[in-house]
Amino acid sequence: MAIDTTSSAPVHEPQPPLDTRLSTRDKLVLFVLCAAQFMVALDFSVLNVALPVLGRDLGMSQSALQWAVTAFALPSGGFLLLFGRIGDLYGRRRLFLTGLALFGTASLLATFAWDPASFLAGRALQGLGAAAIVPTGMSLLTTTFPEGPARDRALGISGTLLSLGFTVGMVAGGVLTDAFGWRSTMGLLTLFALIVLPLAPGLLPESRTPDRPRLDIPGAVTVTGGLLSLIYALSTAAERGFGGTDVIATLVAGVLLLAAFVTVESHAEAPLVSLPMLRRRTVAWGNLGGLITFSMMSTVVFVLTLYLQETLGLSAFETGLVFGVQGVLSAVAGANASKVIGRLGARRTLVVSLAGQGAFVATLVALGDGGWSVWLATAAVSLASMCHLGAIISYGLTVTSGVPDDEQGLATGLVTSTQQVGITIGIPLLGVLATTSSDLLAGVHTVLALDAVIVLAAAVLIAVGLGRRPATARARPQGRSRRRRSALGRPATTRSYESSTSSRTRRSGSSPSTVTVFQCRLFMW
Repeated sequence: MAIDTTSSAPVHEPQPPLDTRLSTRDKLVLFVLCAAQFMVALDFSVLNVALPVLGRDLGMSQSALQWAVTAFALPSGGFLLLFGRIGDLYGRRRLFLTGLALFGTASLLATFAWDPASFLAGRALQGLGAAAIVPTGMSLLTTTFPEGPARDRALGISGTLLSLGFTVGMVAGGVLTDAFGWRSTMGLLTLFALIVLPLAPGLLPESRTPDRPRLDIPGAVTVTGGLLSLIYALSTAAERGFGGTDVIATLVAGVLLLAAFVTVESHAEAPLVSLPMLRRRTVAWGNLGGLITFSMMSTVVFVLTLYLQETLGLSAFETGLVFGVQGVLSAVAGANASKVIGRLGARRTLVVSLAGQGAFVATLVALGDGGWSVWLATAAVSLASMCHLGAIISYGLTVTSGVPDDEQGLATGLVTSTQQVGITIGIPLLGVLATTSSDLLAGVHTVLALDAVIVLAAAVLIAVGLGRRPATARARPQGRSRRRRSALGRPATTRSYESSTSSRTRRSGSSPSTVTVFQCRLFMW
């Protein structure tokens, strides 16, 4: 008997091309959100090259210059989790606008600062505004644009602009400082806020979490107070030593508050941080990698800025060009990161990237006071930054891969907090060793050597920690293991990874995971 097999093959209807065009209103919304996020990214770097000039103008010693960076990073890291949750509960648009207004006002205060205290107050308020802008801005972007081509395109545009923030800030900071003085760098941020703030209320829709869980106030108080106390203690101790009463008191308070936070979160109905998630091997070791790469690279940028201007006598503009080369090469590395991660996987890429970052930073110990050192500094910091970017992308993927869809928001918060805390603690811990040294060049050598050792040691620890596979993973069939590695190995910037994430989200009916597509791009700057 003949068997008809013509109907057994599936019929594939041609699919129309996906429409990724954005309406005029969508473009305006995207402009507002991207401009606000770009403004915050700019603030992290625009002042770096102006620090020596700023210190001389306001009468700040070299040892006090670290506070120009720490005063911003401290509140932006300490309040990030709290503000992210407040935005979810009480309105992201409302908190976003409040953060914009605060950031603009603080930038104006910093522009016209008359002494170190007024300047640092402006920087601290900028950090507070940034802590409100960053999480709510990301949430507004993903809730405004529907899942699919429109969101993919919006995330791509936003990620690209954010990746340019650091480079533009360095170059613009040098140009503005040489032409108009350091105050113009803060004035640029004020101008950004004045452009964005009037447009935002009429364009951005309000959004909040539908079920409105109760705000974890005890957790918010303990983690925010603990981070603020601990970072203040480390910053002050690095400058004056650990013998001061205020240092001991704030250090003890920070440790006790963070210990209390762990206890509070273990019993909270809607915790700020999921403790079971922290026990995941990939989450714990991945975040350690993120903490190390951010803290140590921010230290390198800080001490090299002082070295290039104070030891080699470069102008702010010339210093900006050095870091501009770094930014361009980092962007090239970001564009090709998918090939490396696709070949090695996210975990191995994280380890290799950290090892490369530490090795290239170690070569900076050879810096001297001759003109040739400019070329060594440019080459080494650029190569270290390329590895740093690989570590950023791979640690974000390591942390979030395998996390259930309904916990991706918590994973995103951890990734973001790791970045902010890393930037905050690096300079107080190591950078001040250079600023308090009687010989700046010797102090720079000490900092860079310690920096390299810490990064290389972290690479070894993370390789061991991530290399241990649980029994269930060892027992998994070969085919499934290969598929799992492919999922971990393919970065967020590839279309197939975005598509698989989107389809998984649609099947589960939960909110989309934005970290795999957007968050890792956000950290490129």
